[in-house]
Amino acid sequence: MIVVTGANGQLGQLVIQALLRQVPASQVVAAVRQPAKAAQLAALGVQVRQADYNQPATLDAAFQGAHRVLLISSSEVGQRALQHQNAIDAAQRAGVQLLAYTSLLRADASPLGLAAEHQATEAYLKSVGLPHVLLRNGWYTENYLASVPPALQHGAFIGSAGEGRIASAARADYAEAAARVLTLPDQAGRVYELAGDSAYTLAEFAAELSRQSGKTIPYVNLPEADYQKALVGAGLPEGLAHLLADSDAGAAQGALFDEGRQLSALLGRPTTALAPLMAQALA
Repeated sequence: MIVVTGANGQLGQLVIQALLRQVPASQVVAAVRQPAKAAQLAALGVQVRQADYNQPATLDAAFQGAHRVLLISSSEVGQRALQHQNAIDAAQRAGVQLLAYTSLLRADASPLGLAAEHQATEAYLKSVGLPHVLLRNGWYTENYLASVPPALQHGAFIGSAGEGRIASAARADYAEAAARVLTLPDQAGRVYELAGDSAYTLAEFAAELSRQSGKTIPYVNLPEADYQKALVGAGLPEGLAHLLADSDAGAAQGALFDEGRQLSALLGRPTTALAPLMAQALA
């Protein structure tokens, strides 16, 4: 039995779909905070169980009978380390044979502010001795595609990544890789640095947007603080604006670049390129 936490999220839903291409639905459990909102998952034939990272009793019930668990990192930045510890403890109580954790690209050395809670989770996993595999995910191309509508509206794509190259891949690529790891033998102790086969600067991203949209959309590089202010001015919460600006600043230092091609090796195919994802976003 394979349990996927956070299964109602964007990544989780894709992992469930990828798993169902490899194993029967009877072997898959979708663990979600609010089962009432998981009708689309139940319709796939998988078992839906409640799992709230803040309520250990729900985690014990969700992991009952589980052989493998995918711990998808919580979206609640600032609370994640403790939430992940709760899930890891529950997995250990349940006798889980392998826990796969979605971490961050080169989490142990990343300058991103996001890295701290991933580092804490990785350290905790190591300290408790639960057999585990680390899926250190790079950037989702969708993270930048979300800025396409405002870029088209305002006639510019803004950021603070400078000339930093970003080796992103589609969210579905990372989901498929997670599903592969959950079904492969001998995964305990492995660390996967996962990123796209090709990389781009944000200027090149803007050039591709210009080419496909037929509009001239330049990339405007801002100081990190100014970029954060612009995001807040566009209506983003302060915390999210800080996270995005910090991530761009990290990208300028190479934090989102990797050329090891471990993701495509896991997939057995090239990762999804920017151009088709841009076309989907524009459509």
